[in-house]
Amino acid sequence: MSYKITTAMILAAGRGERLRPLTDTTPKPLIKVAGKHLIEYHIENLVSAGIEHIVINTAWLAEKIHQTLGDGSSYGVRINYSDETKALETAGGIIQALPQLGKKFIVVNGDIWCDFDYAHWINKSLHTQAHLLLTENPEHNQKGDFAVELGLAKNSGNTMYTYSGTGLYTAKFFKGMAPGKQALAPIIRNKIMQGLVSAEIYRGRWLDAGTLPRIQQLEALLQK
Repeated sequence: MSYKITTAMILAAGRGERLRPLTDTTPKPLIKVAGKHLIEYHIENLVSAGIEHIVINTAWLAEKIHQTLGDGSSYGVRINYSDETKALETAGGIIQALPQLGKKFIVVNGDIWCDFDYAHWINKSLHTQAHLLLTENPEHNQKGDFAVELGLAKNSGNTMYTYSGTGLYTAKFFKGMAPGKQALAPIIRNKIMQGLVSAEIYRGRWLDAGTLPRIQQLEALLQK
């Protein structure tokens, strides 16, 4: 399955419980790190790779995200929103947004930071239903999530890696799934057992920015 990818989705609907009280009045994607909203790093990275359309799902303090990012014109991209009355979690949010995403699209968690060059994926041929970007295990996830064997993701293996929160997905991956609140990880694991998920290991810079100490760590990293 090969054609140019022009659309990406940023998952930004979470409440950000681990970042309270910071997120009581500011949605997690709008927390500033080194003078820039966390979500702006994703937008700029995706746009520089050639992405033309970004879908952002929202729930908590959604209006602030709308007001801050607008239609995307100031970033050189078209931004649309998939608003959720209550956060639908990762898979639920993607399923609701599917009509806006096309047949193949990039998905990135809003609370991570990564300098991966998405240009590598824009014209990528995909022979599976999803392709995961994995990283070396951080201190907070030393057991890892998935292994890689002959290019395919595995649920177990001698060397485990952490799912970066970034992946290339097809609409087929979610075919037949009912809308509603549900997590992505169990679906990925099931698809892996069917041999339908590929993966690559990224050894560049990546950080989960979901807690205050990690936000501070990212701030230090970006100010070097």
